[in-house]
Formats: sequence, structure tokens, C-alpha cells
Amino acid sequence: MSLVRKFATVGGATLGSRVLGFARETLMAAALGTGPMADAFYAAFRFPNLFRRLFAEGAFNAAFVPLFAKEIEEHGVAGAKRFSEEVFGVLFTVLLVITIVMELAMPWIVSWIIAPGFVGDAEKFNVTVELAIVMFPYLMCMSLTAMLSGMLNSLHHYFAAAIAPVFLNLLLIGALGLALLTGASPLETAWLLSWGVFWAGLLQMAVLYIGVRHAGMRIGFRRPRFTPNVKRLLWLALPAAVTGGITQINQLIGQMIASTKDGAISALQYADRVYQLPLGVVGIAVGVVLLPELARALKGGHATEAANLQNRSMEFVLFLTLPAAAALWVISDEIVRVLYERGAFSVETTAVVAGTLAIYGLGLPGFVMIKALTPGFFAREDTKTPMRITMLSVVVNCALAVSLFPFFFERGIATAEAVSGWLTAICLFVLLVRRGHWQFEKTLASRIARLVIASVIMGIALNYASDEMAPWLASTSPLFNQLVALFGLIALSMVIYFGVAFLIGGADLGMIRRNMNRKPPPGPSPL
Repeated sequence: MSLVRKFATVGGATLGSRVLGFARETLMAAALGTGPMADAFYAAFRFPNLFRRLFAEGAFNAAFVPLFAKEIEEHGVAGAKRFSEEVFGVLFTVLLVITIVMELAMPWIVSWIIAPGFVGDAEKFNVTVELAIVMFPYLMCMSLTAMLSGMLNSLHHYFAAAIAPVFLNLLLIGALGLALLTGASPLETAWLLSWGVFWAGLLQMAVLYIGVRHAGMRIGFRRPRFTPNVKRLLWLALPAAVTGGITQINQLIGQMIASTKDGAISALQYADRVYQLPLGVVGIAVGVVLLPELARALKGGHATEAANLQNRSMEFVLFLTLPAAAALWVISDEIVRVLYERGAFSVETTAVVAGTLAIYGLGLPGFVMIKALTPGFFAREDTKTPMRITMLSVVVNCALAVSLFPFFFERGIATAEAVSGWLTAICLFVLLVRRGHWQFEKTLASRIARLVIASVIMGIALNYASDEMAPWLASTSPLFNQLVALFGLIALSMVIYFGVAFLIGGADLGMIRRNMNRKPPPGPSPL
């Protein structure tokens, strides 16, 4: 299967999940708006999400996958199975201890880390603590799910791992639908959502376990032992966890600061959900596919193939995210109005969320480039260098967020995250080139410059077109008319961007054929 087809497999499944995520957030906006229960739920849910990124996605996509690929190359499926069982035993035990400790310490965690600004509001604080206690086991389920996902990705089975998040959105949509139909209070709605998160974690883990068995690998529970392989994994995983969770770390910092302003946490979440669509479909797809592909190419001694993988991945992510960034900057108001402005979500809230979204849009290419650049380190079992860069990024984010929030509120936090994202991407790229780990093609640089030009032209045209469609996009216009106008703008922008990109040489049919027909390097099949 070609690189682009693998990206499409993961990206398509992720797209389905993110579309359902939009439906979920639309119902959330109608049910809770940016009220205190929305703030409480999002604050409580952010914490298990942070640990999921730190201990699950970050650690296992960075540390487990290269070691698992190495076991496959050197010892076949039997060695990979033994390694997986060793890791599973240790991971399950550690997660169980962490979950128990966190559940007991939740009041202190909320007051010091999750939302210190809630301390002065007893009801809001207590609800946040209780919701977090219900949802925290989601971390344990998703950490084990991440390990199973890493196994499937290394075995070139991408779809099951990518489709699993759909179940979270389906359960939360069901909870919100029930709340709206029964006229549930905001507090009752928040409780329904929290239990939906809990059961979604169990369901996702079950789906991935079935997927691993279907891929031909049956793993059992072994008594936890710190074998050399497990020690190596932990040595790589700690810095990788910090690096993989950079976005969540920055968002948690933003949430801590935003908790001092009513409605700020939920406003940031609504904006985050929109820009997460292109970030998820493109960035996560590239990160998921590129790491095992690059790791196996390097372990097999295929240096040319590794260089080609990196350049084609950068080509792919910028080809799709540069126009997305331009569109989010130009029509953020229209997007937020059509998606959210109904029920408890007011016109004033639209202005706040749209301004935040526009800034996130400028940071989008940087966020996605991080996904394409970090595998260049992780595949070489170097997780410390990205961690050092991440720590610098977090310091910059903290300084900017604290400095800008008193003046620009949610926009200040979004600006801090966007700047730190670009800083991380630039530092990763420079170090890869300096170390000789990235053979950057001159033709790729020229192509990227032309894609920027095509995106600017598309943005200018989209600005004029949105002015012409203003009556259809007004809040007083029927929802059907708004949707037709918004999708019309998106279709027009795609036609202009792709037309200009192909016309000036930012993309060509040869590039597409080269990516679609790429052959994998020679080597043994994993199964």
C-alpha cells in the first residue's frame, strides 16, 4: 500500500470521527453554551486527556512502536508477542496504581492543576471534582488502547486504531441527545456526558483488542517484570511522553489561566474542536503512519527510502494544511456561526470563539509539521532531543499566556499556543537537518513556496466571496441556507487553491502518481 493510501486510510477514519466530533460539539453548544457546567465538564475531561497524551499516545507512538518494529525485524512475531506481553503486564499495573492515587487526590489536583480559578465557586469546584473522578479511569482504558494501536500500526493494520475514537463521539452524542430530548438540567447533562466518557473508554479498548486478535496476535497477561526491553521502553517513553503531549500540556496551561474568566475554558474548547479537524485528519494520519514506516526503513538499512518518506510526508501535510490555515483565518466567523450559534450559544460567544479560532488557524501548519518531524527522532530511538525542545516551547507558552491573557483573554492563550507550536516545529526541523537526518530537497522548498502563494490567492478570493454570501450566512438566515453557503465557500476555495497550485507548479500529477505508486522497501512481512 502506498504512503498516501495509508495516510488516506487513517485520515478517512479520523475524518469520520472528527465529523461526529463536530456534531457532538454542536449539541454541546446548544445544551450548555459556555455556561458553568460546560466549563466544569471540559476542565474535568482535560485532565484524563492530558495523561492519555502523555502516557499513552506520546509514549507509545514514540517508544513502543520502534521497539516493537525492531522485535519483528529481529525475532519475528514470537519475539514481538513476548515483548508486548511484558509491556502489557507492567503498563496495566502502573496505570492501576496511578488511577487509584489520582482518584483519591482529585480535590487537590483540581484546585492546584486543573482549574485553580474554580476554588472561589464551591458548586463549580465540587462538580468538577466529581466529574473528574468518574472520567479518570478513561486514562487507563485509553493507555492500554494506545498500546494495542501501536501494535496494529506496526503490523500495517491502520483502520481499526483510527476508527476507535468514533465510539467516544457516538456515546457522547447519544448522551447529549437524551439530555436535550428529556429537558435535562445542565448538571444532569454534565453527568450523562461523564459516564459516556467512562463507557467509551471500555468500548474502545475492547474494539482494539479484537483488532489485534484479528491481526493474528494473541497477547496474555504476564506478571509485571522490569525486563531489559521494558526498561528500554521506559527510558525512551518518559521524554517521549512529554513531547507527544506538548499540545495538551500547553492547553492545560491555558486552561489553568482561563479558569479565572467565566466561559473562557469552553470557548477555547469550541475553537479547538474546529481546528482539530485538519490537524487530526492530516497531522495524526501522518504521525501514525510515518513512525512505523520510518522505523522499519531505518532498521532495515534503507536510508534512501527513509529520506523519501520524510520529504513526501512534509509535502503532503503542507499541501493540505496551508489552505486550511488560510480558510480558518478568513472565514472563522462564518464557520463558528454556522456550527454553533444556536440555543445557549450567543452572538457574543461567536465573536469570542471565532477570534480564537482564527489565531489557532495561523498555528495549524506548525502543529501539523510537529507530527511529521518528530518521527525523524523517535524512529532513531532519540526521544530526549524533542523533549528538550518541548520544554523550551512550554516555557515560551507559559510566558506568553500569562502576559497576553489580561489584555486579549482567549485570543492571548491561542496566540501563545500558536507561537510555541511554530517554535517547536522550526527547532525540530533545524536539528534534523544539522544532524544529517533530513535530506531536504530543493524542489520541495520551491514547491512549498508556491503552495503558500496559492493559499494567499485562495484566501483573498474567499474573503470577497464571503462578503457576497453575507446575507445567506447571517444568524437570521435559516440553517439550511447557512450550510449551503458555507459548503459553497469551501468548495470554491478548494477549486481556486487546487487550480492555482497546479497552475504555478505547487503540485502536479507526477507528484500524486509518485506518492500513490510508492513501493515499500524490501523486507520480511510482519506476519
